[in-house]
Amino acid sequence: MASKRGKQTVRDMFLSLVLIVAAAGVIYVFVPHDDSGDPVRAVDYRVELATARRAAPYQVVAPAGLGADWKATSVSYEGDDGANWHLGFLDPDGKYVAVEQSTAPAKTYLPDVTQDAKNTGRTETVAGQEWQHWTGDKYDALVLKGEGSTTVVTGSAPTARLVEMAAALKSDA
Repeated sequence: MASKRGKQTVRDMFLSLVLIVAAAGVIYVFVPHDDSGDPVRAVDYRVELATARRAAPYQVVAPAGLGADWKATSVSYEGDDGANWHLGFLDPDGKYVAVEQSTAPAKTYLPDVTQDAKNTGRTETVAGQEWQHWTGDKYDALVLKGEGSTTVVTGSAPTARLVEMAAALKSDA
């Protein structure tokens, strides 16, 4: 009798498992799910921009006049260790473009934000300013060394998009 009872328990557990999997399958089929939506969420960076402009020891820049097809995806300002401003975008083609500013030493700051890009020795004239052109395996960058801070436009987007972003940058002053 004991051996028969053990077989019934295993059989009952197996049948319960089949029933649970079937119920989960039915629920999955009838619960709507939309996988076609854009997984990247746009952010509103106006509050962080206003905060950074009040707190930073340099003129914080942000784009003005970019088309609606540019999507802001990330923003941050950290006042410690270099007063770092970051504003990330997806360009109209879905490539990443970031605006980075800091008072940190360029020797350590630039390799970090450009993903180890190197200075090509060439420059791009954007809105009357000479930006250094950097290239790398992951990101290209435009670098503008100012008084007390460095501004970088970097990302996986082509140089023309980086120039477009650099040309759109405005400070509050």
